[in-house]
Order: sequence, then C-alpha cells, then structure tokens
Amino acid sequence: MLEKLGLIALAGAAGTLARYWISGFVYGLAGRQFPWGTATANILGCFLFGLIWQLGEGRMLIRTETRAIILTGFMGAFTTFSTFIFESGGLIEDGRYLTALANVGFQTVLGFAALFGGLMLGRMF
Repeated sequence: MLEKLGLIALAGAAGTLARYWISGFVYGLAGRQFPWGTATANILGCFLFGLIWQLGEGRMLIRTETRAIILTGFMGAFTTFSTFIFESGGLIEDGRYLTALANVGFQTVLGFAALFGGLMLGRMF
C-alpha cells in the first residue's frame, strides 16, 4: 500500500510539473488575454484521460494498478477537469442526460459561488 501511495505521489508531482510547463509554454505563445494555458491543459487532460481509460479498461493494455496511479496521480494533479468531464460523459453515455446537465450546472454554479465566497472571506482578514 505504501508503495502505491508513493507512486501516486510521484505521478502527482509529474502531473503538476507537466501542467506548469504546458500552461507556461502556451501563455508564452498566446499571451494572457484569454486563459489559453489552462484551457490547453484541461482539454489535453480530457483527451489523455479518455485515451488511458480506453487503453486500460477497453483494450486491457494498461494494468488496473498502473491505470489508477496514472489517473489518480498524474491526471489528478494535471487537471481534475478531466475527471469532471469523464464522469459527466459517463452519465451521458448511460442516457442520464438530465443528471449530466445537473452535474455540470451544479458544480459550475457552486464552484463560482465557493470561489467568490472564499474571496469575500479572505478580504475580511
């Protein structure tokens, strides 16, 4: 168990560094008028999540343990947006369109509310 946690932590560190590098590279090319660096990391993360999941679950080319380390560690640090999209996509694939819409709306609206709540609380100190 400790070995698995260590590998998840190492993969997380790699994911963090990859996001930092990719975002910085894209911002250097495109500027900061639009959050292109974050958008690139999020979209690339969604693609990689789908690819890794399919290679592991669908094709059985990536062992379950390895897939968990990559998806939880690397992808979790690279972008949690990919997990959000993957879970919402699963709801759509299951024909649960209203639940998918509710998930997207719920997390988006409450995410903004939490952000601004945190900003307001932080301004009080």
